[in-house]
Amino acid sequence: RLLDIANRIIGKYRGLCENGKIFPVPHYNTCLAGIRAVAKRCGITKHITWHQSRHTAATTVFLSNGVPIETVSSMLGHKSIKTTQIYAKITKEKLNQDMKNLAARLNSVEEFAGCTI
Repeated sequence: RLLDIANRIIGKYRGLCENGKIFPVPHYNTCLAGIRAVAKRCGITKHITWHQSRHTAATTVFLSNGVPIETVSSMLGHKSIKTTQIYAKITKEKLNQDMKNLAARLNSVEEFAGCTI
């Protein structure tokens, strides 16, 4: 069962692709060219690969901004979360932020309990 909005979108675009798909699927090279164009515009001169872009998205964009690893794993299409754990390193910034969040929670518990741990 699909949401009404999904059914409307499918109805709007059905028949536009020659191969029977609802949405066009860009070719690998088209995606890679787009990634490299963004890198160039950002001043990145290093040779960028598809794998590097996935890794960067997983670590810098998703995990560092609080997206749960289970969600990242699903977005990347990993069958096992263990793959994502290897693939997506924890950045120092994420570690620092997580420790600050933990400290804030512990301080809240101390204040609530009226004691010092």
